[in-house]
Amino acid sequence: MRAILDVLLLILQIYTYIIIIVAIMSWLIAFNVINVYNDVVRTIWNALNAVTEPLLKPIRNVLPALGGLDISPVILLLLIFLVQDIIERYVYPNVF
Repeated sequence: MRAILDVLLLILQIYTYIIIIVAIMSWLIAFNVINVYNDVVRTIWNALNAVTEPLLKPIRNVLPALGGLDISPVILLLLIFLVQDIIERYVYPNVF
């Protein structure tokens, strides 16, 4: 059971990195530092969005409109950190 929890924690950590990468890429695309007309960039962007959008979209639907500011990745990161903390503090020590 601990192996399953270790894999789950690893997946959450990797997903955290993916969310950070998507946020940074969105800034770079918005400021036209990288161009989505490049096939490699577009492929990476579409793949990362396909991974993150299923969890970010429901958060965006619940949040009020804040103009051009999107804080849904921050809220998702906080939720991931909460789940990781619950697993590490309460679930992991009680599993043999």
